[in-house]
Amino acid sequence: MMRIFAVLLLVFSIHSHADTFDNTFNQIETEWADIHYRLPSEQKAPAYQRLLTKTEILAKQYPNTAGLLFWQAVVKASLADHQDPVSALQAVFQVKDLLNEAITLDPNAFNGSAYVVLGVLYHEAPPEPIAFGDDETAENYLKKALAINPEGLETNYYYGNFLADQDQAEQALSYLKKAINAPIRPEQVFSDTQMQNEAKLALKKLAP
Repeated sequence: MMRIFAVLLLVFSIHSHADTFDNTFNQIETEWADIHYRLPSEQKAPAYQRLLTKTEILAKQYPNTAGLLFWQAVVKASLADHQDPVSALQAVFQVKDLLNEAITLDPNAFNGSAYVVLGVLYHEAPPEPIAFGDDETAENYLKKALAINPEGLETNYYYGNFLADQDQAEQALSYLKKAINAPIRPEQVFSDTQMQNEAKLALKKLAP
């Protein structure tokens, strides 16, 4: 597996950095979506671990790349859902650090997606003294993402979910509707369609 991945890195290095990263990010997201939406629960942890190893290798190959740090954070957060509580708690802090580093390098990467993930992390993490969870901070990050990408599927879906959790159903409805009507990326049809389906389910739960 490592030899195969080394060959892929060699192939990527032939192209420009921009093309390399665009292709790489799409491949990582496609693999993440397959794990997240298609694999049975008992198979997710080893699959996420393999994907995390790939992102870590790439991040060492190309340091200070916001997109690679972002995807490390996403995969590590996804893996945490399938780890023991102690490991998951450690991962939460690592994810926060990776996202903050990505934002420092490029706050607009992936249309503000790092702010989305950071907002969700602050919303779902335990509060102090266990961790750093805080809904006010979470909302601030989600709003920053919306300011960067006001019409996006991801930004509207996650902010709508946040508002629903805050018992602000009427406000949540408008954002979930925008998520449902957001454009789907041609390079990530499966991933975006699954998220839109989740937005539809969330809307159905809230709709009178």
